[in-house]
Amino acid sequence: MATGPVTKIFSWTVIVPVLAAVLLAFTWGHKIPVLLQVLVALALAGAVLAAVNHAEVVAHRVGEPFGSLVLAIAVTIIEVGLIVALMIGGGPGSESLARDTVFAAVMITCNGIVGIALVIGAVRFHVTVFNAEGSGAALATVITLATLCLVLPTFSIGRPGPEFTPAQLTFAAIASLVLYAAFVITQTVRHRDFFLPLTSAGEVVKAEDHAGPPSTRAALVSLGLLLVALVAVVGLAKVETPAIEAAVAAVGFPESFVGVVIALLVLLPETLAASRAASRDRIQTSLNLAFGSAMASIGLTIPAIALASIWLEGPLVLGLDATQMVLLAVTVVVAILTVVPGRATRLQGVVHLVLLSAFLFLAVNP
Repeated sequence: MATGPVTKIFSWTVIVPVLAAVLLAFTWGHKIPVLLQVLVALALAGAVLAAVNHAEVVAHRVGEPFGSLVLAIAVTIIEVGLIVALMIGGGPGSESLARDTVFAAVMITCNGIVGIALVIGAVRFHVTVFNAEGSGAALATVITLATLCLVLPTFSIGRPGPEFTPAQLTFAAIASLVLYAAFVITQTVRHRDFFLPLTSAGEVVKAEDHAGPPSTRAALVSLGLLLVALVAVVGLAKVETPAIEAAVAAVGFPESFVGVVIALLVLLPETLAASRAASRDRIQTSLNLAFGSAMASIGLTIPAIALASIWLEGPLVLGLDATQMVLLAVTVVVAILTVVPGRATRLQGVVHLVLLSAFLFLAVNP
């Protein structure tokens, strides 16, 4: 009778986040040797897998779209903390770190996560089906946020270079929060049915299609372990940052590529969760995760950076360069054509993945 709880306590999904957090406490702020860097990398990978597991438990308890929202907000809040911490540390490229990381997050979510989910879903179920109303609303919000916060700074004339004036930055921050809040209300209250997953036959997925939801206590435990795992993921990613920066410099990649690596690491939980959802014919859940993460990355990061800029020294570069704007424009057009029909094949998924590959290639060879 006692073996069940003991087994759960000693489950890898419990042990790994705790060990990762302990490792983070011992390595934070220290220069670590190569062998310990390998251990940190393994703990980072384990924490990512544990985070996905606990996110699915929470999502099963609260249902969609709340489950996707919990993971997107949790990851983004910690991502903001990582960006601010790295910017406070200064160093080359820190003035554009927020822009590079947020833009990378948009490209990874809107092309990488969407592309992977569509390919997995189309391979398994021939045609993927999702709710065009909900996905379209999410995409429209992402496009507006990206334009306000990443495109307009390049063309504003209040300051030389791709920067906002304090007043412009304040407006962008407030507008971001308003848009994000309006979307969350729409997604979870007013039009929740627009964001519920559909099967390949176009039917709404019922919660009772699978095993019953976990208890409230189990969901709360998983929520706590999810936060621990996410803190460990982002914290260990920061611990690995010096090694990442050294590796980037050693191979001759641009300094901006550090932001891409950070975004890739931070978005691993969402990528894995979206892939699992797609394999179970839940493409709408995958799109909720992808567009929700892109939206949170902009809508929460920019206000936080705007607030942090009060005490941060140096310029804050937010405007995209010409190459980045072209990639963003093509991504917007392709995403609209993908979302509007409410169904997609593996072709659309491959197109998105090619766009992600172009982004990664040009980040290495600008």
